[in-house]
Amino acid sequence: MNQDKIARIKTCANERGIITAAAMDQRGSLRKALKEVGYDASDQDLSDFKVQVSSVLTQHASAILLDPAFGQAAAKARRKGSGLLMSYEESGYDQTQPGRLPDLIPGLSVQRLRDTGTDAIKVLVYYDPFEDEAILEKKHAFVERLGAECEAEGMPLFLEPVSYNDKVSDKLELAKLKPEVLKRTVREFTKPQYRVDVLKLEFPVNVKNVAGLEAAKGNPTVYSKEEAADHVRAATAEATIPYIYLSAGVDMTQFAETLRFAGEAGDPYNGVLCGRATWKGGIAVFAKSGAAGLKDWLEGEGVANIKMMNEVLDKYAKPLKL
Repeated sequence: MNQDKIARIKTCANERGIITAAAMDQRGSLRKALKEVGYDASDQDLSDFKVQVSSVLTQHASAILLDPAFGQAAAKARRKGSGLLMSYEESGYDQTQPGRLPDLIPGLSVQRLRDTGTDAIKVLVYYDPFEDEAILEKKHAFVERLGAECEAEGMPLFLEPVSYNDKVSDKLELAKLKPEVLKRTVREFTKPQYRVDVLKLEFPVNVKNVAGLEAAKGNPTVYSKEEAADHVRAATAEATIPYIYLSAGVDMTQFAETLRFAGEAGDPYNGVLCGRATWKGGIAVFAKSGAAGLKDWLEGEGVANIKMMNEVLDKYAKPLKL
């Protein structure tokens, strides 16, 4: 990894070398969430929502992930010294053909994002290692091109491979498959030809199906605690680069329990890029009381959420090795 990339990744981490980043790059999903509580959000509304999240939560986060479409004002509102990651992928995926193929935002390049003050590039790719080979080859080539572009500009690439399965719909079957899916995904994208610098990962097991965890109360058991810990260690043992966890839309209590479980299992993760777990409770508040109401909510419950997460990270997350 070159020195430009190393310096930029360090900008996104705290003084201990842990990435404690907030995520606010939702676009279509944020508009949909506001619609679900009866609010038809304009583009300005999305920008205003992100400004409040950025200005409040970066006081307690090492960096924030935003999007170029609605996140420009939020980037300026972040705490001085906090890192800035920008999404480079189009929201959603190509629905005209099978495979959930990704695309990049038109009119942008890594160079253009770098020149506007971005510290790192994030790209989400839907990934099923058991998918048809022709689809996998398209995605592998996509990430290779992306990695080469980031390398040329000295920009770190944070890759977010999100699992999916268009052949299996049963939740328990998917929970059983998940550890192997994550293991193969980590194995693939830590290969040097991709030039990925940090993986943004889903947790290798579904904690709602781990016997004995609070998140699993009332749910069927798929793994014992010991089995789940083995799965986590096996999946992340494949990583030859830093990796951090995403919150996947769960509430903060469950995400903190997940991070604690990982730490107790001996999983040497390097932090988080955490979105909805910190701020999703503010969606209904914004719909009712606007940006001012959201700010008040964030300064109370939002900050409490991120402090809960940071306490676990302080105890269990491991510093980056760059």
